[in-house]
Amino acid sequence: MYADPFALEDHLKIILQTLTDFTGLICGKLKDIARKVLVSLITTDVHNRDIVRDLIDSGVQNINEFDWQKQLRYYVTKEEGVEAGILVKQVAAEIEYGNEYMGATSRLVVTPLTDRCWITITGAMAINLGAAPAGPAGTGKTESTKDLAKALGIYCVVFNCSDQIDFKMMERLFSGVAQTGAWTCLDEFNRIEVEVLSVIAQQLLDIKEAKSAG
Repeated sequence: MYADPFALEDHLKIILQTLTDFTGLICGKLKDIARKVLVSLITTDVHNRDIVRDLIDSGVQNINEFDWQKQLRYYVTKEEGVEAGILVKQVAAEIEYGNEYMGATSRLVVTPLTDRCWITITGAMAINLGAAPAGPAGTGKTESTKDLAKALGIYCVVFNCSDQIDFKMMERLFSGVAQTGAWTCLDEFNRIEVEVLSVIAQQLLDIKEAKSAG
């Protein structure tokens, strides 16, 4: 399927007008919660503006082109004419939107590195695996994971690991997230004792095999 390049330019005009309107609102007197919501919307729309500009500059006209496929895209799925839910797609991954209500939360400024990180995580999810972002402390590994969870409407539990963790604690954590459909972000995972990690590896394998079996 081919896209009309003029439609992208029209969409860019809509985004720019929306940003102008939001900027006017944010300069006014607002309640704290309204300001939080507006800041999140502006942050998201600035990223959307950059995406659409890149698509126009790259001359993308086909929905099978990678520049389009790599974007986090939302589709309303219909079942017998009734809106059944939202499907989020990115490259080969298709993830059901979680519909988790998290209130008025802040959003990260999305950079090209964040986009690449998200492609890796959604790609891993598509084959029932987890992801292990690596890098120096304070570079945003945990925040990027949490922000992707927000974008997918999924609750994310951040768990700080230490050498005091045993396999029973992890068992309870995995049991909880499996039953609720939430994510868990295991910070400082390498601090766990090697003997415990071997048991945790088996627990993760059991979850992976259960997911693969449906």
